[in-house]
Amino acid sequence: MKLKNIIIALAAVGAITTSCSDTLNVSSPSQMDQDMVFSSTEFATNAINGVYILFCEDPYTSRMCGVWMQNTDVEAEVPSAGVPASDRRAVWSLQAPAITGFNDVYNAWNNNLQAIERANQVRAGIDNSAIGKQDEMQQIKGEATCLKAFRYYLMCGLWGDVPYYDEAAKWGDVIDKPRTDKNVIYSRCLQQLVDIEPNMKWSDVNTGGIERMSRDFAIGLIARLALFRAGYGLTADGTMKRADEYLDVTADSLSVTYKSLSGAEVTASSHNDYLQMAKDYCQKILQMKPRDLNPDFYTAFENEMNYTVVNNSEVLAEVAFVQNYGGDVGWSIGVPNTSCSNGSTTIQVGLTPTYYMSFADNDSRRPITCANYNHTADTIQAAAATGIKVGKWDRGLAAKALGKDSSKGTGINFPLMRWSDILLMLAEAENELNGPTALAKECLTKVRARAFSNSPTYADDVTNYVNSLTSKEAFFNAIVNERAWEFGGEGLRKFDLVRWNLYASKIEETMRTMLCWGINHYYADIEKDEDALAQVLRDYPEVPNYANWANKLWYAKQANNNDRFDIKWYNTKYKVEYEDAVMTADGWASVNWGSQLIKRTRTYIYNGVDYGTTGSKVEKDGMVTYSLGTAPNNVEFTITKGDPSGVTRKDVYQASDYATRLYRGYSNGALKGSGVAPYILPIGITTLNASEVLDNSGYCFDKTQMGEGINVDVATINTENW
Repeated sequence: MKLKNIIIALAAVGAITTSCSDTLNVSSPSQMDQDMVFSSTEFATNAINGVYILFCEDPYTSRMCGVWMQNTDVEAEVPSAGVPASDRRAVWSLQAPAITGFNDVYNAWNNNLQAIERANQVRAGIDNSAIGKQDEMQQIKGEATCLKAFRYYLMCGLWGDVPYYDEAAKWGDVIDKPRTDKNVIYSRCLQQLVDIEPNMKWSDVNTGGIERMSRDFAIGLIARLALFRAGYGLTADGTMKRADEYLDVTADSLSVTYKSLSGAEVTASSHNDYLQMAKDYCQKILQMKPRDLNPDFYTAFENEMNYTVVNNSEVLAEVAFVQNYGGDVGWSIGVPNTSCSNGSTTIQVGLTPTYYMSFADNDSRRPITCANYNHTADTIQAAAATGIKVGKWDRGLAAKALGKDSSKGTGINFPLMRWSDILLMLAEAENELNGPTALAKECLTKVRARAFSNSPTYADDVTNYVNSLTSKEAFFNAIVNERAWEFGGEGLRKFDLVRWNLYASKIEETMRTMLCWGINHYYADIEKDEDALAQVLRDYPEVPNYANWANKLWYAKQANNNDRFDIKWYNTKYKVEYEDAVMTADGWASVNWGSQLIKRTRTYIYNGVDYGTTGSKVEKDGMVTYSLGTAPNNVEFTITKGDPSGVTRKDVYQASDYATRLYRGYSNGALKGSGVAPYILPIGITTLNASEVLDNSGYCFDKTQMGEGINVDVATINTENW
């Protein structure tokens, strides 16, 4: 059932929910008796629809769905110059303290808490209902429990420790609550999910299928939250810790009791307990509701583009957006479309060029995930390295005619969990507990087998690759990489890096790789200067590893249509063997690639005066005329050819502005971070002013680099008497 049908049913919901204008104050007691609201499944369905509909508001459709799930080693959009204030770009650059007054932060906070309160109201109403034990009512309670847990998953990932509301608010309750440790929240949400999951319906028999919360998704969500409960998070003291390192995990609030696969009752408390819980629930769904991955990686996303919902298949749950009522998939996330018949976009989710390059040559996921093209006036255009976007959703290919004047509200669904997530979570948990066993390798193999199904080197890409992972560390690193390649653009990477405590190290790795790749663009110039070459090889000894990575991609348009196959690529990853002039003469056009990741600033100095970046010399009749600078700071003079000019040409090689700005809140752009990425959003000032107990103390807010970003210096070459 699409959300269009849900919207129609919302009139009955407002009566049982708190005011949407201020989630710190309950404006009035319920205007409609809950006995009436939950006296029938029809009324109860209207109530749960009031939770779903909040997915269609801007805080989720745009911000929490994708735009705020950056900047990582996978998804990244470059901020503009200057320190952002009241702007989403501060989230990208990890400079969140700049946006305490940003209304989007306030709205997203409220959107989540309102969804949580509505879900709590549904849970309470069903518990108190005379028909609450009926199958359909228990299913609705399960949906509310999943929606509540998912919203806390978002809140804890974005804000860290947040207020926890275990029960529905009642008239007279004090609901101005301080932050609760995220691990307590994960544990409480897990217990509620564990308790209700057996009473829920599978997606292929539940009304609404995968567009509503089902038993399929509930089991997967338990596994996901168990991994987060076992993982790391940023604490108030500004360090990354697991719960075991600073909390009494045996406390009731941090423990979850569930039945293992054998049916025995067990209690999860420690890090390893929750890993076992994740494994158990992944295996549970494999045993109770097994399925295969779609043979083609693109199928799940193509179905969403075609507005086709397929139950009991690869997608366990997806947000049911409806055209004109919400949903920014294909507008803020997807392939750029400008002045096209199917509307225009304002794409705000990009992919790093190093992520594109990380894919193996025959990985079928790369051309689906990484769009190195865009659409302008219904024609295909090639994109530069810093313009790679998410290719999984392209409004230009949407089955419905959205219209040339359309923008938001595409109605394209967004996946919350896919079957490959179950397989990779199981592989991860099993490896953490027992090392790279046959079970762990089998799960990883299934994901890679689909990705390389048509590879001419299948054995090396799949069988030999997986078999080579003989240590726990090697297999873990393979899982980290595989989740990147599998889920690029789906908003999972940021939270994954947090729970692994790899956010900071992946930032540094990405920046360093971009520098090494870019250095090769100017390597021929740098190696002419012994001092500069020595500095580069000392600071970046791995530069030769990237010598074959492309500085440019060469292409030719085969047609002037909107199909990505209208572009014929001469190279997609590696350098070509011919000079640029030869390629151009043969009819190939180019877009900048690695050359966008480092910049050379050339200035001219004469008689101790720096004349900036403007300089030229002209030789004629044995004389050389120099023109330096621009008026009024300029000079021109002529000397005999061969005489000392007194001019120093200074070439400074640095990280490009793109590379510098991506993560400047972590290290000011200079690769000198503290080892902790400041990913936590602040609580908005409006919320703080309405609260007596909330604040933004700690969480690295006082350590975040707030400058514009310092370009990393790679080398300097001074050419005397130029």
